[in-house]
Amino acid sequence: MIGTLRGTLALRDPDEVIVETAGVGYRVAVSPDTSAALGELGREVMLHIHHHIREDAQTLYGFDTPDKRRVFEGLISAHGVGPAMGMAILSIYGPSELAGILATDDIDALCLVPGVGKKTAARLLVELKSRLDIGDVTTAVASGYPAGEQPTDARSVVRQALAELGYSAEEIRSAIAALPPGDDSSALLKAALRHLASGI
Repeated sequence: MIGTLRGTLALRDPDEVIVETAGVGYRVAVSPDTSAALGELGREVMLHIHHHIREDAQTLYGFDTPDKRRVFEGLISAHGVGPAMGMAILSIYGPSELAGILATDDIDALCLVPGVGKKTAARLLVELKSRLDIGDVTTAVASGYPAGEQPTDARSVVRQALAELGYSAEEIRSAIAALPPGDDSSALLKAALRHLASGI
């Protein structure tokens, strides 16, 4: 089983990269934020790998931090969550955001993930609390925000701000998925608004 992969970033798309090592190019499925975090083509990169094996295929899923890989593996161990949905969730929410969602039972946040409706989100909240160990989820509600309204990090702040501005769930999903790495909520909100204004 492959646990990490180090080599030259030879090709990059939003959802896949090719890392070349010892003359072999490895195709690795990644989330948009991991893809962006790898930097320029031609540089040496290192990915934490989940090697997913099925009867008909083998797929490498890559993450820029071990925490993301650990959360991904927790996600796909939940009933009805395959690698595609696990990557979709991590494309919108990082480990700290998921901690806040679990702490506040924020069903609406999970519903922003493509393919997740209210019933699925409710089931996932229950299952993920027992399967994911992503820090002290109780700290997310410690500052007095009502349940489901605590902005746990910059992306959650942006999501909440866009919802208050009247954007639809689909628009918010698209804007959050397109955000660059960063923890400045003001800068990320501006980037989200530019993305929405561009109509991409």
